[in-house]
Amino acid sequence: MSRPRSARPASGGSGRPAARPGVFVQTPKSDIYVALLGIALGAMLLGCLLLVLILNQYGFSIKVSALTPVPVNAPALASNTLSMNFLH
Repeated sequence: MSRPRSARPASGGSGRPAARPGVFVQTPKSDIYVALLGIALGAMLLGCLLLVLILNQYGFSIKVSALTPVPVNAPALASNTLSMNFLH
């Protein structure tokens, strides 16, 4: 945004107002980071659209039919704890 800075009139002037009072600041130009923000926004919107399309296949129903516990492999768990004990 370009806004004029407040400036005092020059002393000894003719008394008429200047055509463009104040000092105008040049607006900053867009750089690569603005482009990356645009790409990230586009990726998020695309991801949301794909999520809606996938949920539409299931009729937006996300109910779980049955909760079954995951079986724990006891020998694999024991071998992992033994190897962890040797590290300490």
